[in-house]
Amino acid sequence: MSKSNARPTNVNELFKQVLLQGTLLGAAIATFGISVGFIVAGEPGSASALIGAAIAIVFNGMTALSVWIGGKLPLGGFYGVVLGGWIVKIVLFIIVIGLLRDAEFIHGPTLFFTLVASILGGLTIDALAVLRARIPTFDA
Repeated sequence: MSKSNARPTNVNELFKQVLLQGTLLGAAIATFGISVGFIVAGEPGSASALIGAAIAIVFNGMTALSVWIGGKLPLGGFYGVVLGGWIVKIVLFIIVIGLLRDAEFIHGPTLFFTLVASILGGLTIDALAVLRARIPTFDA
């Protein structure tokens, strides 16, 4: 088994894997989205795909960071950090979408489909990474 396909055996390896795969997914979606967005809507489509992929990469990183920080805390602290991170992401998302809503350089459908693809892909990466990890849940 190659190093890139190795199953993480500790939390740091797991988060490195999630961040790397999330960034690669964002880059792939940006590349595909820019191409399709340009064909469909010209430069606004390309800009929308790039912005959508960037939002997804940043939010994927924020998720991994909040879980990593929370993992160093007791259970109550973990839930507080993860929930707080989730609330921050929701507020930031609303602000960003509100700012972009009337922008002339945005093609709404391209931005929407890029975000949906990025979110679904990011959730898949997170779920598969955790399911494949070989991290003990308790100390013997």
